Amino acid sequence: MKPIVAILLSILLGTCGQLALKYGTKLAVARETATGVLASYLVNPYMWFALFLYGISTVLWIYSLSRVDLSYAYPMVALGYVLVCVFSVLLFKETMPTLRIAGLGVIILGVIMIAISA
Repeated sequence: MKPIVAILLSILLGTCGQLALKYGTKLAVARETATGVLASYLVNPYMWFALFLYGISTVLWIYSLSRVDLSYAYPMVALGYVLVCVFSVLLFKETMPTLRIAGLGVIILGVIMIAISA
């Protein structure tokens, strides 16, 4: 597998993990104690699915780091911010202010510049 593919898959799986965590928290039963909240999360399948996705993402990330410079790979993680924001709007109907959209555009430009530098 090419390192860039592994990097992008790692980012995508991390994004999906974030979305699963968010969805899991929406389904979790409200509890008054920290122990109750933790118990609610531990029985939530979306929380376990998120951890599974993070696990695969981590393995792909380790693979990527063994093949490319950290100074190239790590800034690519910023794509995860963009994807989480986009999917938060699409899936959770969150609002996206103009300034946030502009910031995401800057992130995208930065990632493109880093990708070209390889």
